[in-house]
Amino acid sequence: MTVTAVRKDPDSLTMTVTAEFDASPERVWQLWADPRQLERWWGPPTYPATFTKHDLAPGSRVEYHMTGPEGDQPKGFWDVLEVEPPHRLVYRDGFANDDGTPNDAMPRNEFRVTIEDAGDGRTRMSIESTFASTEAMEQLIAMGMEQGLTQAVGQIDAILAEDAVARA
Repeated sequence: MTVTAVRKDPDSLTMTVTAEFDASPERVWQLWADPRQLERWWGPPTYPATFTKHDLAPGSRVEYHMTGPEGDQPKGFWDVLEVEPPHRLVYRDGFANDDGTPNDAMPRNEFRVTIEDAGDGRTRMSIESTFASTEAMEQLIAMGMEQGLTQAVGQIDAILAEDAVARA
């Protein structure tokens, strides 16, 4: 498993998932920048994502839905705030209604993705989620956010392993 740490800090209202990969920062960035690659890992295995709009430019919106084992399709979006390829992505994440409008009944949180060279051909990626309140943090973690994000990131190694096979 690629995930090396999960830290929850109720005082700073953050949860951070850290992972390391046998790949360059540029390659790890492509896992975010290419929607077809992002679909292969964003979301836990039982809730794969489909990205219907994907533009990683500040001020743009990314839209997606996940498909559950019973066929349910919860929708989500990212409002992109900052982009510094291949090292940083900041976006506000939210749930969407069936028509794609923001679901204001559900909490939003801010994600800060940091991708850095860890030496020896490895890259460290941290995904820090900042919550608006203790209640929002507790609600999203109770909904399975920690397990879902950990399982999602855990799928990246298999994608990167395909690169090694293609080069061989």
